Amino acid sequence: MAKEPTTLREAIVYFSDPNNCLNYLVARRWRKGVVCPTCGSKDVSFVPSRRLWQCKTRHPKSQFSIKVGTIFEDSPLGLNKWLPTVWMITNCKNGISSWEIHRAIGVTQKTAWFMLHRVRLAMQGSRGGKLGGEVEVDETFIGGKSRNMHKNKRAEKIHGTGGADKAIVFGMVERDGKVRAMHVDKRRRKELQEAIRENVEAGSAIFSDELLSYEGLSDDYNHAVVNHAVEYVSGNVHTNTIENFWSLLKRGLHGTYVSVEPFHLFRYIDEQAFRYNNRKDMDERFNAVVSQITGKRLTYDHLTGKDGSTTAL
Repeated sequence: MAKEPTTLREAIVYFSDPNNCLNYLVARRWRKGVVCPTCGSKDVSFVPSRRLWQCKTRHPKSQFSIKVGTIFEDSPLGLNKWLPTVWMITNCKNGISSWEIHRAIGVTQKTAWFMLHRVRLAMQGSRGGKLGGEVEVDETFIGGKSRNMHKNKRAEKIHGTGGADKAIVFGMVERDGKVRAMHVDKRRRKELQEAIRENVEAGSAIFSDELLSYEGLSDDYNHAVVNHAVEYVSGNVHTNTIENFWSLLKRGLHGTYVSVEPFHLFRYIDEQAFRYNNRKDMDERFNAVVSQITGKRLTYDHLTGKDGSTTAL
């Protein structure tokens, strides 16, 4: 097998070979040997002419491909299109739009949009343990600026001042560590402090701005506040790290994706959080996403709400 790729150009060449695609995914999905996704049996044989496996146990769906049980399941597109797409969204700092994917790999924009959301699902890894040490917390507003809107659109979208009619994103970041961010309905004490206690270890140092919703954290944390009306840094007390993440997030939302519906916002937040959390191992980002493609499924009907489901993936 050829040397595994380290650049986009190498990835396009490498994954143009169906054998390389298959071997690459098999090595990461079934490290201890191929297993039937239906019954779990290891007694399977490979059918080279069809590039799939046959389970020796008699049951429905005894034949399966590498796509079964992954985000690629039921997709008519070949892995030679899927894997370069995963590579691009994983490694482009500000994300990549569906129109760029449409032009780059030769699929419709609608197909590219669906592909990118399926990859974002793979980026939603397990949260693991709680954050600890020095943790900065902050919230930001996501939405169009009224001064950039046509007056008719402004009248339709803007009904208040400040953050009114905008989506609220709350984030927590470990200094020199990982970030966790989420879309919240309100930035009141109940919502924000509930998220903090769920994600940050008790006894940790927490740094925030002067928002009243953070009052009361001193009971469980070493809470320090910086008053942004006076200064942005007071010794070790600041929220510059989480502000840096907001800058990265908004650069992608406003510059690359331009218009994101609120009910899809959490997917874009997870995408940027994944890249941020893997910033020190950029060469391994692609492998990290590929290792998380199994056991996740997103249908177009669910993505667009046509199946009647209200459960967010």
